[in-house]
Amino acid sequence: MSPLFAHVASNPSSRHETNTKPANKDLFTSMERIPSPIDAVDLSHETEADHDVPIPKPEKKEKSYKIPASFYNENGNDERYSASDWLHNMKTLPNSTILKQIKQPVLAITIWSCLVSSMHQLFLRNGFTKVASSMCMSGKPHSFLVSALGLLLVFRTNSAYQRFSEGRKIWEQILTLSRNVSRMTSLYQRDIGTDCKKRIYRLLSAFPYLLRHHIQPQCLDCMKKADGINAILLPEDSSGCSDEDDKECWVNRDSLPWSLLPDSALKKCVRSGNRPLWICDRLSHEFANVAYTPNFTSRERLNLLSQVDKLSQCVGACERIHQTAVPLTYARHSLRSLTLWLWTLPFAVLNESMWSGLLVGPVVGAIAWVLLGVYQIGCNIEDPFQGTLRMSTLCNAVYRDVLYTSNAEEQYANPRDSAFSMGEETQEWNSLDSLDRFPEHTLAGMGP
Repeated sequence: MSPLFAHVASNPSSRHETNTKPANKDLFTSMERIPSPIDAVDLSHETEADHDVPIPKPEKKEKSYKIPASFYNENGNDERYSASDWLHNMKTLPNSTILKQIKQPVLAITIWSCLVSSMHQLFLRNGFTKVASSMCMSGKPHSFLVSALGLLLVFRTNSAYQRFSEGRKIWEQILTLSRNVSRMTSLYQRDIGTDCKKRIYRLLSAFPYLLRHHIQPQCLDCMKKADGINAILLPEDSSGCSDEDDKECWVNRDSLPWSLLPDSALKKCVRSGNRPLWICDRLSHEFANVAYTPNFTSRERLNLLSQVDKLSQCVGACERIHQTAVPLTYARHSLRSLTLWLWTLPFAVLNESMWSGLLVGPVVGAIAWVLLGVYQIGCNIEDPFQGTLRMSTLCNAVYRDVLYTSNAEEQYANPRDSAFSMGEETQEWNSLDSLDRFPEHTLAGMGP
């Protein structure tokens, strides 16, 4: 067995067994069913022993999976805040992610401001008026610089938000292209073939997960790697392992997208330096091998190949955003200017008679929290693929629309396939009354 598929198991009973299949057996069609997107993070179910590729087995009591009404509601974080939610926002301020990221500089500036204010009050009470007055400076330099500093922060935040918006549009295009390719494949299933259709569906479903792993590696940590799971060793290094001597990247063979491919194809995909591009190449190969028929001509072939070409362009677009950061000189100059402005602000605030000594620290700390928070927001959304975009939700949406099965006992029972089979619907459609015969109160009750 290849070392890429080494089983990291604490006991022999946790290893998955496989039987030998005929050489001409299609490994893609030998899988019993597809896994659920619910198990995308960690699929730890038992697997059947008589299949080439171990696929998670559903529980006996669970005969179907519940599909959420909208993939945006999967994690419950899709909330919109209005001005009326101000009290809730203020109560949850201690849990703010931005505050946790900037708490060290904000706390340092607040302590520094309190120290400067205390020294100023101490000199005034002990009669050192000249020393206390020398600590005060005019607020005009800060007033002059605040406009330029605001432009620096706004420009950085706007450029970062443009990258975030572009990243979201790229993944929206991936979702649209995957739906289009699966629709075309279902329409021309008789010409493409059932086995080829299943392979295309699995490759399409694996593409977004592999692209996410390409720009955001999802390696198992050192603890999970030894928990008796079916693990795969990837050639790249791991960034999540705390052990300096263990930089290997292990992934769970029974999780998405690795469980969507058979061993022979997965070995080739794992060795590839660009796995989502490998999926695009294999999809192009599948479409190029479809024989010409009266229904499937060069027009349909070129249409499908153009869709795959757009998927390949999405890979390059994600790499461009991920690998190209905001110019380092601009980021450093902005942060240095902001730091210098905040650390000298207490001396300008001391000159204002309306601020007492006890208020200088909290006021400067609040100003530091606002300005450093704006800077940190731009830093966070600069690369939208590192946590800002909910990529797992988008990947699961592609999986569900392309390959998801509503009935665990029925193989490849995609609910979308029912749209391509009329059956007995033709007579029922023809028997429906025309719209002009509907009662007026029915149309009036539809609302705007």
